[in-house]
Amino acid sequence: MKKILVILSIIFGAIIFDQISKDVFLYLITGTVPLHGNALELIPVSYLMAHVTDWFNIVFTWNHGTSFSLFRGLGESAPMIIIIATGVVIGFILHYLFTRARSYERVPLALIAGGAIGNLIDRIRFGAVIDFLDFHIGGYHWPAFNVADICIVIGVGLYLLNWYMARQKCLKQTKGNE
Repeated sequence: MKKILVILSIIFGAIIFDQISKDVFLYLITGTVPLHGNALELIPVSYLMAHVTDWFNIVFTWNHGTSFSLFRGLGESAPMIIIIATGVVIGFILHYLFTRARSYERVPLALIAGGAIGNLIDRIRFGAVIDFLDFHIGGYHWPAFNVADICIVIGVGLYLLNWYMARQKCLKQTKGNE
């Protein structure tokens, strides 16, 4: 039971932090926090920017695609295809997380699920995801991202690190048994 509460706390924490950060951002731009609506009707500009440092800007952009704006050119059916595909992936992650995940997989998968759900909420609410963090060096920009994306990247990084460490431990034990 304690494991489930920890997993749910991480998932809901990621979702809440992501949604609050995006709602604060929407409030600062529009003076309100819309519950839903068409992205480009709510904020009809595709990009706003506030320069913060030589390597960081706060921006506002609607991401109609997936990670790094991939698949944004699928046409009118893109939002529904992306919502369904994201829902299937989230369902798979949650099923695995609650039924088969090893202890070292739980926190990373919970972060990934929370981040994915946070972005899915945006897609359902607005038909696009709000991105607002922009890091750059000179003319080279990393694609704008948000808190949900940070949770996903940290979750994937932890998953790979934990997997590697578990693999090394297993190999070490196997060598010791020879």
